[in-house]
Amino acid sequence: MEWISDPATAGGWLCERLDEDWSMHHFVPHGYEAYARVFHPAQVRSLPDRAMPPMDDWVRMPDAEQQHLMELVIDEEITWADTAEVFGTTMHALAQWYPLVRTPRDGDVRIAPDGREYTGPGEGRMPPSLLAALSVPLIAHTSTPDAGFVAVWEGWGGLLGGRGGNGRGFFEFSDGPLPEPSGWSSLKASFENPFRKPRWHPGILSDEISKGPRLELPDRSHVLFSAAPSAFAHPDWILDVPWRDHEAEARGFAPDAEHPSILWPEDLAWVMVSEIDYDSTIVAGSRELVRAICADPAIEALPIAEGSSLNWDDDEINR
Repeated sequence: MEWISDPATAGGWLCERLDEDWSMHHFVPHGYEAYARVFHPAQVRSLPDRAMPPMDDWVRMPDAEQQHLMELVIDEEITWADTAEVFGTTMHALAQWYPLVRTPRDGDVRIAPDGREYTGPGEGRMPPSLLAALSVPLIAHTSTPDAGFVAVWEGWGGLLGGRGGNGRGFFEFSDGPLPEPSGWSSLKASFENPFRKPRWHPGILSDEISKGPRLELPDRSHVLFSAAPSAFAHPDWILDVPWRDHEAEARGFAPDAEHPSILWPEDLAWVMVSEIDYDSTIVAGSRELVRAICADPAIEALPIAEGSSLNWDDDEINR
């Protein structure tokens, strides 16, 4: 994968197919035969012999009891369809998470009638294993599986360098005096001397990329790379992308990389969009591709119509 220093040439076609309004096509291009909505999995937490306690009960528990229960907690992924069955709601192509779990939008966690604790799907990202599963039908429906492009949203914390900070820092713990987190001295200096030129903080990507041009789309800017769609067909794709977070790994964190925001092959047979504010990913392509995605047991997906709206309050069925 190589950085594209002239992103408008490779990605300009997207701008021509996007709308200025806030429908799905603010982010997903028009002009394809069919569209599939791939639902990111939610998380469910349970205890073997009792219901998950509400947060107020957790707070009142003695520390020893809290620790004991946390050692027993089971965390699992769950589909939207299975979640709807638990809450007595209806799973459908335009379903929205909060109506599905009968929860106000400001409530991220919900304890269901079955005693388990449900947390909403990730926005703008899916597990690496699900992207790998989705890549199988994507690769099968392009004539250029080894040539294409991937765009990564510029706003992921620490991805790019910046002056005065870049949303990234590490804390180190020891038995000695508490150290300042990385980046704190520069932030503190900006308040103490507002006329001082902020210091540059490197990001995960190089300074050249950080200071270079972006793929500019409505309300979103991305860093663009050449990328073979086939490169994402294995869950370990995070080990090979240029935006892998090596510094975090050096500090003991597991290998990680931000999710691709947009992926398409050179022949433009399809495009995959994981918009940062969506808890699902949209694939635009042929009818055959959409049928293959929706029929794959490893993927929870449903076809949606061109022009659909995926705003959080547009679920007309689960009211």
